[in-house]
Amino acid sequence: MHRPSVAAVLLAASSTLAAPTLDKRADIKCPIVFDGRIPASWATTPSNFDTYATNTIYNPDYVKGNDLKWSTILKFPNVTASRFDGDNVPVEVTISDQSIFQQQKGFRRAGLQFLKDAADGPGQTDVKTLHFSVKQDPARPLNLTHEYLNVWHETADYSADQIMFQTGQLIGKSASDKSNFKILDRNGQSLYSVAMDKNAWQNFAIKLDYTKNQVQIYYSAGDAALKSVAGPTSATLSGGGQFQMGILKKPTGTSDVVNSGYQESNLNEGQIYGGIFLEDSADGCVSL
Repeated sequence: MHRPSVAAVLLAASSTLAAPTLDKRADIKCPIVFDGRIPASWATTPSNFDTYATNTIYNPDYVKGNDLKWSTILKFPNVTASRFDGDNVPVEVTISDQSIFQQQKGFRRAGLQFLKDAADGPGQTDVKTLHFSVKQDPARPLNLTHEYLNVWHETADYSADQIMFQTGQLIGKSASDKSNFKILDRNGQSLYSVAMDKNAWQNFAIKLDYTKNQVQIYYSAGDAALKSVAGPTSATLSGGGQFQMGILKKPTGTSDVVNSGYQESNLNEGQIYGGIFLEDSADGCVSL
């Protein structure tokens, strides 16, 4: 019986250990309603985000600092694409001292809205699943002593959010889970919570059944397939509205969070997003 030499065994082991991790990507299995993924070419032409003539993905006007352009807000970090990005690239939404929308001087915010999303549009009927992945930027960390609204669906009359994806210390709540991502219903009740990973992509899908007023949440980390982690849970999804993805940083030290409160100066924070899309799940389809 032939025995391989010690050198051959060591070489084989070395080759195995040195092999790069396979870059696993997933295909979207369901009909896409809104595709928020960013083509690679836009990373070198961010001015595409600034006008209706060129921005075919997101609303170029909302929601951002009054005198800012999206081309100065969005960054394109050199990170591996997320699970559902395909040939598209991740995008980072940033906030600064100038991130004041209209007269909301208590907030610092920048939120992407799907271009064709509307209060009575296709995103608000039947069963839809919102997908997004998040990754942290060590150069622009979030200050988790504040409350952050990162992904949400706001009613058409702006009176409530049917679903909220948040992090940081929620105002009036314990700081014990400030380092968790939290998904809440419109009444602030927790639907799911998971620790923020400072290194890996974290993938979320929120299935919204407008006919049954139910929410189901899917989650995975890295390149792993999504799994159902919560629900279906009853939640009031009425009121139409629009989806928003980005950062809304609330102030501290005030009961009037919209108009006043403490925000740090020289603000430079960001949240990296990938794999943003809304799919049709009317037949039970969810891309995992």
